[in-house]
Amino acid sequence: MAVLPGVVHLQLHFNTVLAGLAISAQYVATVLSRPQAGRMADTVGARRTVLSGALAAGASGFCLFGCGFLGQLPLACLALMLVSRLILGFGESWMATGSSLWGIARVGPEHTARVISWSGICSYGGLAIGAPIGVWIQHAWGLHGVGLVIAITSCIGLLAAYPLPEVPVAEGEPLAFRHVLNRVMPHGMSLALATTGFGTIASFTVLFYAHNHWANAAFALTTFGTSFVLARLLFAHSIDRWGGFPVSFVCLSVETAGLLFLWLAHDPAMAFAGAALTGFGFSLVFPALGVEAVNSVSAENRGSALGVYTAFADLSLGVTGPLVGLIVVGLGYSPIFLFAALMSACALGLAVMLNRRTALEQPGVLAAAD
Repeated sequence: MAVLPGVVHLQLHFNTVLAGLAISAQYVATVLSRPQAGRMADTVGARRTVLSGALAAGASGFCLFGCGFLGQLPLACLALMLVSRLILGFGESWMATGSSLWGIARVGPEHTARVISWSGICSYGGLAIGAPIGVWIQHAWGLHGVGLVIAITSCIGLLAAYPLPEVPVAEGEPLAFRHVLNRVMPHGMSLALATTGFGTIASFTVLFYAHNHWANAAFALTTFGTSFVLARLLFAHSIDRWGGFPVSFVCLSVETAGLLFLWLAHDPAMAFAGAALTGFGFSLVFPALGVEAVNSVSAENRGSALGVYTAFADLSLGVTGPLVGLIVVGLGYSPIFLFAALMSACALGLAVMLNRRTALEQPGVLAAAD
């Protein structure tokens, strides 16, 4: 994420819309494959789903490795890069959904929030570590090195997952896709709006820093990822204690404040603070709303529900890159963070309305809270 926008815009000399597309292309694949990934985990097992995802991620690395030889052919390089991102999208979808369901099945559904939280800690911890390392590798060895490291780390993941035992597949009649979608859609829409902030930071932080002639853009991504992980470590039990909706209210408020900091940033320190606040706030949005989404279906449909729910985040990330690129073309870089802050505020409003609706449908929830 820290490498590709700069390569597309600054080295291959394509516009910011295509630079955003280089990141968002992955999420076109994930939004199409998440429901299938969830159904696959429910039917053939989480282990096989994860292993398939690791193989796809490794293949995407080899495609990016090939991009390193096409620097003098910009269109061919961009095309192969997009293919790499699409393959990675399928791999990420299978791995993320499968591993979460694998964990939930191993420790029990009562620990759903913590499993989802730890899955995110691993994912965004990888983002925090990978951003500066990726930039360093790209400077030293180009895209060849970045692609090769992706392939190697995917193989390590495959080898780590292979010896672990499969978990039993839950028995029962799965719900039709449209029924799962209807139950999960409100939670997913709130997640999609909240994810705009992450998509904006992931796609355009490097170019935002370059535009302002600031150094160490990759460490802004590291700051985001580190604060994300820290928040999940510090508040891992908050969802079990207070419930998904109350936690999401606090988190979305903090995320909105962080994006406003980035909008108003006039120096790197303020931008780092904004990235940290955004990561800290966004950290528990996914598991907080995800617990409510998964609890809306029966056990044999948890994989499908989690896959459909996560697809809304993928859809948001797939749209955010090109859309924010258009905003950059028309208004410049700072307004993209105001746009993301407004989307986060809308997510908060939707979560409040959804909580009220849920309380009306389940009056016992209010009584238990009292």
